[in-house]
Amino acid sequence: MSMAMAGLLAGMALGFAGYFGGFGAFVLVAALGAVGFVAGRILDGDVEAREFFRARTGDRDERRR
Repeated sequence: MSMAMAGLLAGMALGFAGYFGGFGAFVLVAALGAVGFVAGRILDGDVEAREFFRARTGDRDERRR
């Protein structure tokens, strides 16, 4: 599936949630969509989960190397 088609489907889901469920449903669908997107990227191997859960060292320059 192309990214354009995925964006279209996500936009339609958010539109239906906003129309039928109000703003609260819109925010819930957007948040769950973001969680699903990140989980999908982790499962595809594009992002490693430890990037989200690693301890901060306090040295910001370390990430730029």
